[in-house]
Amino acid sequence: MAAKIKLNLLLSSQPANFVAHIGGIYENTPWIAEKFYDDNLSPTLDPAVVAATKDRISNVKILFDEIKRFIKEGGRERQLELLQSHPDLCLKLDFPTSEKGIDASDTPSSGAITQESLQEQGRAGLSTLTSEERTKFHELNNKYRAKFQFPFILAVRNASTYTVLSALEGRVNSSVEEEFACALSQLDKIAWMRLLMKVDYAEGNDGHGGFLTCHVLDTANGTPASGMRIELHRYEDDGPERNGIRTQQRILIKSFTTNSDGRLNGPALAGTDFYEGQYEWVFYVGDYFAKYSLSRISGTPFLDVVPLRFGLDDPTVHYHVPLLASPW
Repeated sequence: MAAKIKLNLLLSSQPANFVAHIGGIYENTPWIAEKFYDDNLSPTLDPAVVAATKDRISNVKILFDEIKRFIKEGGRERQLELLQSHPDLCLKLDFPTSEKGIDASDTPSSGAITQESLQEQGRAGLSTLTSEERTKFHELNNKYRAKFQFPFILAVRNASTYTVLSALEGRVNSSVEEEFACALSQLDKIAWMRLLMKVDYAEGNDGHGGFLTCHVLDTANGTPASGMRIELHRYEDDGPERNGIRTQQRILIKSFTTNSDGRLNGPALAGTDFYEGQYEWVFYVGDYFAKYSLSRISGTPFLDVVPLRFGLDDPTVHYHVPLLASPW
């Protein structure tokens, strides 16, 4: 993976470098980055306009919100062109795969599919479909294309095979206008994930600004769950490959004990440690309730170790995970 560029350095880049860094966040559509640069950062503009842009864009989310505006304001024809430029998820089924996923040389001669899409589709696990599932996928996909005249688009980086099938099965019954809007929103999600892979927080900042907190309440006693042991884990995409699909590795970040208010003494994640991805809280509920009368728990606790897997999509905001716990 190429190294991320710091936000402030990106905003000070020459036009060719700016487009080279982020022109691919929307599939085969560098004009969006070019348009943003020309309107906000071009050396031909009043220096005060450029300075105001750099001051205004203090984090990557603000940058993205301003870039995606060009899609919204681009008009129906350009939006449809963008949707039609996106690769079909069926490429994962129709072309040869290696242990690393689809080989770009095996895709159609138009060369329309980018390396980003190859990697994203490779994580969806579509090559593991059963024969029956594969047939169903093709039938639904063909029905979708015939009805909407653009490929089925889903932000698949962290989606399972069954997430993809479920989404396709549900969305194929949408109206044309509903699905047009939904497909555009999926493009925005894909572009956002790609931007986060390419652009880092500005130099001098301690991360993107977001943080993670937690709060546990004991509903049996009507009090905060003070003294509960909790673990926070992160899932990294660097586990061993199985059937050509890269698996995730679960990594313990830190263990905590809730304070008298059922909270942690500060954020669980913040600063440079807080970034997008999949995480898991593990709450040791059985251990917590064991300190009460034995009549409150059974030989086999109804709730013992409670895992809660969740995702962080925006590293610029505050995420809060509450839990209500009871021994029954």
